[in-house]
Amino acid sequence: MLDSEFDTNDFPLAYLITVRCYGTWLHGDERLTVDRHGLNVYGRQRRAPNAKLEDRMRQNVTHEPIVLDDTQRATVKNAIEEVCLHRGYYLRAVNVLTNHFHAAVTTQSKPEPIADAFKSYATRKLRETGLIDDEVRPWARGRSRRYLWKPKHVSRAIEYVLHGQGDIPEFED
Repeated sequence: MLDSEFDTNDFPLAYLITVRCYGTWLHGDERLTVDRHGLNVYGRQRRAPNAKLEDRMRQNVTHEPIVLDDTQRATVKNAIEEVCLHRGYYLRAVNVLTNHFHAAVTTQSKPEPIADAFKSYATRKLRETGLIDDEVRPWARGRSRRYLWKPKHVSRAIEYVLHGQGDIPEFED
C-alpha cells in the first residue's frame, strides 16, 4: 500500500488515546501542558511552566488527586477491554498506570466518543466495585488522541503503550 493511499481514508488505522487521572497533571507544572486557549494545535509549543497558573489550578481541585492502586488499575483495564468487546473496537494495546492510561485502538469512529466511553465504563466499574466513592471524579477533563495513519505509527504506538513511557513518539514520518 502506498503512503498516498492513507490520505484518502476517512479514518486512521488506529488512535492512541491517553486519559489522565483527576488532579495529577495541572496546567503550569514543569511537564509542559497544552490547553484549549490556542496551545493545543499540532506543531505549536506547549504552555511553559508557570507557578502562578499551577497554584491557581491547584485551588480549583475539588478533591484529592486520583492515584490508582493495582486493583483499580486492573478494573480500569477490564472496563476498557469490555468497551472494545461490546462495541467491536480492535484494542491493539492498553496500559493503565497510576495516574493515566494509554490505549491504541482501531475502529471506524471518531476518537472522542471512544475515549469518553473508556472513561465512563471505567468510572462505573470503579464505583460498582466500591473502589471509588460516588462523588469522586476519577478522570481529568478531556483526553489526548493521536491519529495513526501508517502501519509504522501504529507499531510505534503499541510499543509505547506496552513498553515505553516518557515522551510520546513522533508520528509525522
